[in-house]
Amino acid sequence: MTKHSLKKLEKLAEELGYTVRYEKGNFTSGYCLVEHRRMAIINKFYDTEGRINGLLDILSQYRLRKGERPALSDPSEKLWKELMPFLGIKEEE
Repeated sequence: MTKHSLKKLEKLAEELGYTVRYEKGNFTSGYCLVEHRRMAIINKFYDTEGRINGLLDILSQYRLRKGERPALSDPSEKLWKELMPFLGIKEEE
C-alpha cells in the first residue's frame, strides 16, 4: 500500500466517473451522489492505507449505469480487471 498505488486507484476512480475529494472532518470515507454525479469523499486525515481502503470500498459498489461504457486507459483497464474479483464484481455486472 504505497502512494503510487493510491494514485493509480485515484486515476481509475476518476476514469470510472467519480470525483475524488479529500475533506477534513469527523467522518468515515464514503460515496455519495450529488445531482447524479459520483463523489468519493475520503477523510483528509487518513493515512495512505486508510485512503486506499476507502477507495477500494467505494469502488466495490461501482456498477455501470444503463448505457454507460467507461473509457478507461490501458493501465486503468488492466487494474480494474485485476480488482474486479477482489472487489466481488462479476464481469457481466
